[in-house]
Amino acid sequence: MAYFTIALVALLAAEVLMTVGFGYPQLPIGAPATLVLVHLVVLGWLSLLLCGALFQFVPVLVAKPLYSMLLSLPALLCLASGIIVLLLGFLSLGGTIKVIFPFFPLASGLLIAGFGLVWWDLGLTLWRARPLTLPARFIVAGISSLAAVVSFGVLFTLVLGGVTGGSAAARLLTYALPLHIVAGLGGWLTFTAMGVSYRLLAMFMLAPEQDRVSSHGAFWLGVGALGVVILGGSAAIVLNRGPGLLLLIGAVLGLIAVALYIYDVVRLYQTRKRRVIELNSKMVIPAMASLVTAVLLIAVLLGMEQLTQHIGAVVFLITFGWLSGLGLAMLYKIVPFVTWLECYGPVLGKAVTPRVQDLVNEHRARKWFGLYFLGVWGAMAALLVDATLVFRIAAALMLVATTGIVVQLVRVRRLD
Repeated sequence: MAYFTIALVALLAAEVLMTVGFGYPQLPIGAPATLVLVHLVVLGWLSLLLCGALFQFVPVLVAKPLYSMLLSLPALLCLASGIIVLLLGFLSLGGTIKVIFPFFPLASGLLIAGFGLVWWDLGLTLWRARPLTLPARFIVAGISSLAAVVSFGVLFTLVLGGVTGGSAAARLLTYALPLHIVAGLGGWLTFTAMGVSYRLLAMFMLAPEQDRVSSHGAFWLGVGALGVVILGGSAAIVLNRGPGLLLLIGAVLGLIAVALYIYDVVRLYQTRKRRVIELNSKMVIPAMASLVTAVLLIAVLLGMEQLTQHIGAVVFLITFGWLSGLGLAMLYKIVPFVTWLECYGPVLGKAVTPRVQDLVNEHRARKWFGLYFLGVWGAMAALLVDATLVFRIAAALMLVATTGIVVQLVRVRRLD
């Protein structure tokens, strides 16, 4: 719950910054203020959310206890402090903070320690549970991509911190940045979310779990896309070549993998035994619609040779529509479930206990989820047409909606 709390605070902070016009699209994508915003969302919100979910979910997935119950707290402390120091480093890079301090080297050390503990705990848990199911293999690929994300990030911080420089450093910033983004957004966040959603959606909707050809195809094509981009792209940079062609090949493989995954999710909804599904499962639908829209948008923009100009809109839709939408929907189920276990698990069979679903009020929460996705889609459209003011208004809608969802989660924790 501590992971989820800090993650939600980071999401709210990011939405406040977007509403007041901090960073992109008011400033270029590479501006220090934009880097603050990006890392607040990707590290502070999505990564902490995913780490917290995996510590809770992986033992259920593999029917094995965590390798260590003691590592999650020091991992959280290292990650939270590392994120704060990293953000301070970006602020100092932009001149907002005029203090001479080795922010980037310190942030690198803290984030390596934090993610290293996460990787060690989850990795050994999965290793002891072999042979792994398909959803677990998605998670293995996701946390493997995390190692690449951290490695690229450390190299960038060394360059930004002035530890290394020269033409090689400039080349690294130019060519390795797309690999860093793909490893983080495509590998660590999306691929892991795919594995988690395969199992959770089946559990929540009582849908049959089957090892479909399409599921295996999504896994292997996705792994192939990540391998081509991360490993092939890294080799191309070492050999003093650009990774452009490899990025294109990886994009094609990745789009096919995502299409197969979308097909599988649709099949889960069609074959479910629970006819009337809960709000968390319903809200996965607009999140999936955002993913479908992003895939179609990438294909159209590639055909029009305008993907580079509108990459911000695509990344925004994937980040806030697909990943954040899915995350908020899953939290709306995970938080009541954990709360129920804590409060009523010890007296189960000894006293009358409510259902997990009795802890939530779907009528109150439904409007906030609707407003959130309306704000996301409006902000994405505003980015496509460069309507900055409209983007800020849409971001304000997202902020109001997220606040409403957080209030519902707090009421669940208070059994209100």
